[in-house]
Amino acid sequence: MTIRTILVDDEKLAIQGLQLRLARFPDVEIIDTCSNGREAIRKIKTEKPDLVFLDIQMPGFDGFSVVKGVMEIEPPLFVFVTAYQEHAVRAFEANAVNYLMKPVDEDKLADTLERVRTRLAEKRSAEEAEKLKSVLAEVAPDAIDTMEDEAAGEGGHGAGRYEKLINIKDRGQIFRVDVDSIEHIEAAGDYMCIRTADNSLILRETMKDLERRLDPRVFQRVHRSTIVNLNQVRQVKPHTNGECFLVLDSGAQVKVSRSYRDVVARFVH
Repeated sequence: MTIRTILVDDEKLAIQGLQLRLARFPDVEIIDTCSNGREAIRKIKTEKPDLVFLDIQMPGFDGFSVVKGVMEIEPPLFVFVTAYQEHAVRAFEANAVNYLMKPVDEDKLADTLERVRTRLAEKRSAEEAEKLKSVLAEVAPDAIDTMEDEAAGEGGHGAGRYEKLINIKDRGQIFRVDVDSIEHIEAAGDYMCIRTADNSLILRETMKDLERRLDPRVFQRVHRSTIVNLNQVRQVKPHTNGECFLVLDSGAQVKVSRSYRDVVARFVH
């Protein structure tokens, strides 16, 4: 697997230094370099690289503007490279693969490329699966149902595309939350309150977008503004008017509205 790569930096020496460090990785192919953000946007759209090493502090269009400028296409993976530590939080918010400080440390570069390989392999596997499903939909539509049933089974790989860790910026810090540790999630507009047994964190994201990132076999909506980790439920307590409460491992109680009572059915034998 060749990683088609573009380097973006307004400092020529920085690009040369990165080229030298990347030369030791035979699967990295540098297909172009750019000295400013406008050029980078144009090259990314035409060349469609797998990976972009992107300086943040550039005159005119900075690195974050470049990311925004290519959102209309399927964007590549980004690794931010900069001399300014204060940009780290925004880099994580932009869902960068990693954030490297100048001068680039070779061990950290190697670790970053390993993350890139993993992300690309997952992406390409998903693309191949979609192509296969598209072909099967034409020549053998019954096979689609079989594939989806197997993927949803206990031994399938359907959960592979869902998040295992979520990065949450809260009170000026970045927390890496293990998805399995989440008890329930409460919505308030475009903000989500992520509750674990010993912490509550605020994530700026809509419930609809967050649901796409979580395995629906584990995380279920039980109220229009609440998602629960079903693995954390230890008791179901009936309430009035067809509603009930789920008692979680921590002792917290979450109300299930009548509209979502089918979720409770799986706990009743």
